Amino acid sequence: MSELDEYHQNLMADIRREADASGIFPVEAFFDRMTDRLTEAGELEVADRAYFQSGEGGQKLRIDGYAGDPRDSEGVLGLIVCDFADSDNVQTFGKGDVPPILNPLIRFLKKAKTEEFRDSLNEANPAFQVSDLIITTWAQVTKVKLILVSNRQYIGRDDAVKLAEIGDVPITWSVWDLARFERFDLKGSDEIEIDLNGDFGGAIPALKASRSGDALESYLMIIPGSQLASIYDRWGEKLLQGNVRSFLQARAKTNKGIQNTIRNEPELFFPYNNGLSATANAVACEEGSNGLFVTSISNLQIVNGAQTTGSLHAVMKTAAEQLQRVFVQMKLTVVPFDRAEEIVPRISEYANTQNKVNAADFFANHPFHVRMQDFSRDVIFARREGERHDTKWFYERARGQYINARPKTRGRAQTDFDIQFPKPQLFSKTDLAKFEFSAAGHPHIVSRGAQKNFAEFAKDIGETWSKNDAKFDELWYRRLISKAIVFRWLETEIPKQPWYEGGYRANIVTYAMAKVFHDANGEKQVLDLDAIWRRQSVSDALKQALLLAAGEANDVITNPPAGVRNMSEWAKQQACWNGLKGRSLDYGPEFDGCLVLAENARTNERDQRKKKREIDGISAQSEVVNRGADFWREILELGMADRKLTPKDQQILQVCASMPRQLPSELQCKHALSVLERLREQGLVSV
Repeated sequence: MSELDEYHQNLMADIRREADASGIFPVEAFFDRMTDRLTEAGELEVADRAYFQSGEGGQKLRIDGYAGDPRDSEGVLGLIVCDFADSDNVQTFGKGDVPPILNPLIRFLKKAKTEEFRDSLNEANPAFQVSDLIITTWAQVTKVKLILVSNRQYIGRDDAVKLAEIGDVPITWSVWDLARFERFDLKGSDEIEIDLNGDFGGAIPALKASRSGDALESYLMIIPGSQLASIYDRWGEKLLQGNVRSFLQARAKTNKGIQNTIRNEPELFFPYNNGLSATANAVACEEGSNGLFVTSISNLQIVNGAQTTGSLHAVMKTAAEQLQRVFVQMKLTVVPFDRAEEIVPRISEYANTQNKVNAADFFANHPFHVRMQDFSRDVIFARREGERHDTKWFYERARGQYINARPKTRGRAQTDFDIQFPKPQLFSKTDLAKFEFSAAGHPHIVSRGAQKNFAEFAKDIGETWSKNDAKFDELWYRRLISKAIVFRWLETEIPKQPWYEGGYRANIVTYAMAKVFHDANGEKQVLDLDAIWRRQSVSDALKQALLLAAGEANDVITNPPAGVRNMSEWAKQQACWNGLKGRSLDYGPEFDGCLVLAENARTNERDQRKKKREIDGISAQSEVVNRGADFWREILELGMADRKLTPKDQQILQVCASMPRQLPSELQCKHALSVLERLREQGLVSV
């Protein structure tokens, strides 16, 4: 069995399990799963399901989803259509098969632009919602992006080409097929191959800024503004290093000052602008009579200069002539794929220092995420009632970790892994952010999409972490899993409710969870999260409360105020959350059993921290003793020779060096290890 066959088999098993558990159609489960990848890859900022189909043959209309309000994405209107084959074997399709899939979507777009079509539909119909949004925003639409999402393998070429235009608005299409999703799930990024000679007007002159044999290659380049704008027009926000992209989605994307310089003083753009910092997995170069030229770039990622790039693209049509006179400096570092996670975040952090952004805004290897990963590999949860094995929850802080950790060869090792880390207990950074922000009372932010929600969540975590990282201990992680259990249970149960008419499931889930947590948590009592992780399930009383809140959430979301027609966009507003938050619900007397005294919850936190301090002290003492007296005598001598030790440092290291005559206390051992770490950071020791 090939890797693609195995990926397809696992994907279909996951989709069928999700569909069966939730009572939804497999294509809906497929849409939800794969559009998460699209937003993470930067293909779209958000993906809202809006299924509609009518007619046959040449009259067929179809849409599966859209990418939110185009005014929030620089005028790009994203429309999604699914090509889903419910098959056990990998199916293929070629370029000739694309028009029958995309033409119904194009016909839908043309119809949706007309008030006649919109007014012929019920306002609750998803097609009405999309049509009304298109009519309302069409004057601001600069480009239409059609996304074909398929679980078949695409064997054509040139998957993103210009199709047609509606007036002055260009239409492009892009295929995300089975193989492309597999590459993304394994590597955590989408392949970007930029052929400068073939597609973008010519190679770029470059000066090599590294020597042969250096660990990394670096180049200084001067790129024409029109060329950079064209590259961004083709690849969009996928060019922005993923974590930076998340950060920027919470801030202004283009700079009016930069645009004014382009329009009025293009020749001054180069001296005024700081330029770009970028990385790539590989570059191709050629020597010409005038020096070195870069001819192609693999997986270009702009880690600093997103506003510059976005501003150049924003004036691509309105100031095309001036753009020809603009030049941008770019520092390009070639980082091999296997070192990307280590190097790229550092380049991003140092290049973006003027933004004063905490590292948690950016990086999957921030200590918070690393700590959550460590907990997820170590913390065992008792088996649910009726099950035979204890399990763990697998935190995937970087895309591909789960697939790469799972043994490739079928047999006992793979079975043991699947028992230890069941697939339904896999969760990512964006999942974690959804769990936390739903419980914290931010369902309107969660509804704005995984990446925007993560950007806001990262800001909160960064600020809290810098003040007190000790808060994020094992008990915090266990309570996080309780929130995950509640969230995942709601996802499966809402589609089964008699009041559910399809659509807005993701919005209802986060709103219902936020409502129950808001109503439960007060000064004297809070929701008993510890009871949820102990039993690894939701109690009957809590289930009843969550479904009651879900019904109310559905009512608030699907009945927006006068003048508001798009329910998905309504769910993204603070006013929507205020509407549900202000409703009084009677959860019944049984709900009291789901609560615990707030003081008892705080006592559990204090006990956990005390236990951690004891464990840390024992571990520190064990490490100091195992290293031996000779080791600490050498550290003492090195530190004193370089005058790096305080009197207290010397005194404690002397105790460690006199073992076994003297045995350092737990506190002394913790201090000795901190001294060792400090000397290591200063380059005095390497152990």
